[in-house]
Amino acid sequence: MDCGRFVGASGRTPIAQARVRPRRTRLVKVKTKRNVLVIDVGGTNIKVVDCHHGEPIVIPSGPTMTARGMVTAVRKATTGWRYDVVSIGYPGPVVGDYPSAEPHHLGGGWTRLDFMKAFRCPIRIVNDASMQAMGNYEGGRMLYLGFGTDFGSALIIEGVLGPMELADLPYRYGRTYGDVVGARGLKRLGVAEWRRHVATVTSLFRDALQAEYVVLGGGNSMLITNLPRGTRHGAKDGAYLGGLRLWSG
Repeated sequence: MDCGRFVGASGRTPIAQARVRPRRTRLVKVKTKRNVLVIDVGGTNIKVVDCHHGEPIVIPSGPTMTARGMVTAVRKATTGWRYDVVSIGYPGPVVGDYPSAEPHHLGGGWTRLDFMKAFRCPIRIVNDASMQAMGNYEGGRMLYLGFGTDFGSALIIEGVLGPMELADLPYRYGRTYGDVVGARGLKRLGVAEWRRHVATVTSLFRDALQAEYVVLGGGNSMLITNLPRGTRHGAKDGAYLGGLRLWSG
């Protein structure tokens, strides 16, 4: 995995006003002197990677994983690593590089911790689906839907990132979208029925948001074998690439 940053982000969000030509491989990168440590926080696992250490380190998380516990686990796992800045993908709403609400599937303390002080370097935090979206963006109007422990979402329109929280909206049968297409829905419904709901939900949001294309990510997205129209699977290293892009420009 090589070091790099994405070309041309500045303005209202780290990706705002970026202009990326649509393509089918990977966004163009240029070399940077900064080494970015990328932390993708999930309800089941935390993945940690930088450009010098190949495959991500996977740290189990779950309902007992507090914010302080995450920092301790990451610092221990990366002993001896040298990094200049940190990108964090957080499974919940983020305002001004700080979590604005506690996560549903983890322990507490996320809205109170000073992450910059904890890691002793500059920090940028975005919603985890937003970070994945940034890493998978190919220009135009893209919708990202994440099928992991919960249901993540983000929309990028001509380079401007729009984080969204669709998981808690009502869907059917008195349940939310997260209840049905998140991991708890998969467990309750079984793979075949879950796939049918994923196809329905993807089509609903693709049409409602007028997305030119939809990227399906998250740990359970590989179970989606018959891709709905206008969709593709997210890149394996989407979170890492999105974490790099947070520091571009």
